Amino acid sequence: MNPVIRLLRILGPVKGWMLLGGLIAFVTLLANVILMAMSGWFIAAMAVAGVAGVSMNYFTPAAVIRTCAIVRTVGRYGERLVTHEATLRLLSSLRVWFYERLEPLAPAILEGYRSGDLLSRLRADIDTLDHFYLRLVLPMGVALAASLAFIVTLYWFNPLLALIEALLLGLSGVVLPLLMQRVAAPHGQRINRCSSELRAHLVNDLQGFGELLVDAADARHARRIETLSEELAVAQNRISHLDGIAQGAVGLSANLAMWLITLSAIPLVNQGELPPVQLAMLALFSLASFEAIAPLPGAFQGLAETLAAARRIFELVDRSAEVAEPRETTPLGEDRTLKLEAVHYSYPDTPPDNPTLQEISLCLGAGQKIALIGPSGSGKTTLLQLLLKFRSIGQGRVSLGGVSYEALSGETLRGEIAVATQYNHLFNASIRDNLLLAKPDASQEQLETACRLACIHDFIHAQPAAYDTQVGELGLRLSGGQGRRLAIARALLKDAPILILDEPTEGLDPHTEQQLLANLLDWADERALLLVTHRVQGLRAMDEILMLQAGRISARGNHEQLMTTSAAYRSLHETQPLLAWQTGEASDSAGP
Repeated sequence: MNPVIRLLRILGPVKGWMLLGGLIAFVTLLANVILMAMSGWFIAAMAVAGVAGVSMNYFTPAAVIRTCAIVRTVGRYGERLVTHEATLRLLSSLRVWFYERLEPLAPAILEGYRSGDLLSRLRADIDTLDHFYLRLVLPMGVALAASLAFIVTLYWFNPLLALIEALLLGLSGVVLPLLMQRVAAPHGQRINRCSSELRAHLVNDLQGFGELLVDAADARHARRIETLSEELAVAQNRISHLDGIAQGAVGLSANLAMWLITLSAIPLVNQGELPPVQLAMLALFSLASFEAIAPLPGAFQGLAETLAAARRIFELVDRSAEVAEPRETTPLGEDRTLKLEAVHYSYPDTPPDNPTLQEISLCLGAGQKIALIGPSGSGKTTLLQLLLKFRSIGQGRVSLGGVSYEALSGETLRGEIAVATQYNHLFNASIRDNLLLAKPDASQEQLETACRLACIHDFIHAQPAAYDTQVGELGLRLSGGQGRRLAIARALLKDAPILILDEPTEGLDPHTEQQLLANLLDWADERALLLVTHRVQGLRAMDEILMLQAGRISARGNHEQLMTTSAAYRSLHETQPLLAWQTGEASDSAGP
């Protein structure tokens, strides 16, 4: 579908505000043109009356002039107020609309996009769309209505005057904008591309600035940003030059219209068809009427950039989610057993004969603790995404409480599962705000209980602002271990019947790791726990351990069984030291 038509359809929720803004802009424009025309008539009439030595009623035209001046001033303020209100409402609804369509695409579809690029589409590209209303739709509507009114008015005086006005308004309001749009289109598209790439590179480079410094790659990335900035500046400079040419052409057309109408009206005055005092009125009327089409050339110059932004947005929202949501979700009973039966999964670019996951089966019920271990690339992350219904299984069946995943909405399913992954997002807000994402109505006592279990309460309590401490962008003010424990506390606060922990003790010192694992195992005593790890700590307490290798379960059983039957499991224990509490040497220290 044409992006212009799609953009017009998006305007629906705020069309009332937009129509009101257009009406105010139209009335304001008419007031300004009438003010100019009436001023010309009034001055000429007063001069003629003075020369002839006759009196005239100057109260009425003076009142009209004052009224038009007041309407013009108030109207311009009202137009800005209403049109910007409409624009802000539109941008707000657009961001909600965009996010609602973006969320089902995560993570399967969005993993191919850089975070900076997604941020650019969500913020900058949508901001660019405000030009479509403020600089294109509104000026075009007002210009069309006003131009028709001006031409009809001049036709009432004389058809020739109306023809001159129509030709020059058409030249500067239709031909010139279309020409400017054609010439400016490559530069507008280049501005959108450079701006998007520049924002994406800046976000990615700032997030990985430490790694760039370590690898001495900062200078190379800085040159890339400088190159993009220079290309963007060149494109913007060319657009500015075109804008100057367009405005000059509109001014030339306005003055040409004034002189042609004046010269054409002089014979009419000599022939007695027009009163002499109307000559100045018509001249100023034609000059002021070009205010209606003055914004159009600039608006069409920016059309290419606006359409490029719209295409980037539509290109993303038109992507189909990998997992289809059911039209009606099946309600869950009391059972919350999570079961996988002979599950296969292949990525779109994976050969069919080499699936990422093969014959994966497990059953995780209340009170059960299952560990999933395996090297990087063995399929652990993919399996977690299947469990959270982020991806659609190829073969097999996944169910919760006996209800197939296909019959459950993602929202219903994920409401029953609390997850702390390796890469948990912390928002640039307070610790309290980040925790309340899991349970908005949580009390202070519940927050502290979750944080004590996650071994992070003492650190929080030691901060001057305690739970109101700001964590910074992406949790920058916290260490990696502190951020991980805060994410674990958030998962515990959710108090879901199923808890999934992905490398929960990564980056922690042995003492904290010991205490955290003991707390988690105790908390999950009556819940279902899935522990994803490559470490041996905590495996003795698991009811079942699944060893994943190249997408297959290579071995399964409890600790004692695997120590007897699996050489790979024994080797894992030989290469990693056990914590003292797991060997039974210091069991008294296992408490929180």
